[in-house]
Amino acid sequence: MEKSINVLNKLASALDRRDETPNQQLAEEIVTAADDKAVDTLIRNLANNNKAIQNDCIKVLYEVGERKPSMIAGHMNLFLSLLNHKYNRLQWGAMTALNCIANVNPQGIYNNLVQIADAADRGSVITRDHAVNILVQLMGIPEYTANAFGLLIELLLKSPANQLPMYAEKALPSTPDGYKADLIKALRSRLTDIEKASKRARVEKVIKKLI
Repeated sequence: MEKSINVLNKLASALDRRDETPNQQLAEEIVTAADDKAVDTLIRNLANNNKAIQNDCIKVLYEVGERKPSMIAGHMNLFLSLLNHKYNRLQWGAMTALNCIANVNPQGIYNNLVQIADAADRGSVITRDHAVNILVQLMGIPEYTANAFGLLIELLLKSPANQLPMYAEKALPSTPDGYKADLIKALRSRLTDIEKASKRARVEKVIKKLI
């Protein structure tokens, strides 16, 4: 049996690096080696007393998830619990990981949509961005469309005006014909909130494509 990668020695903080390249390289190495024990070590160290190690571990985990989501999917419940963490980096990192897991376990993510949407309401911009990605993914699955779309509309109505154009653009390709009128209504109701003309034009362009 091959020895598991010594992940703690390869984290950016262990190498006294301030960039993310070592963490990305470590994720590649873990995926290539299909090293589930390395993933388990990263998961355990999300509770490390050293915040730099916590930062690196969540980063490597969602980088692994972006490359091979099945390797982190078994830890979905832990990531869900981190959505309530007081430390913002773990909170939005967990939402990023859940976004990856939606690719391989959409039902598991769907079953926890209320918690995900609640975290998006309370969380940072990055937390909300990844929650929108999750909702858009689930909208493309017929049995999940109605609930995912309803939660997306709620987010669109409450989101900061600066984020609205990006969210509208993400929603556009996944919105079925029967839901387009409601999306148009929600977007039109927010147009006066958008001060920057270029951002307002982006939302208006989405509305035209929906009509």
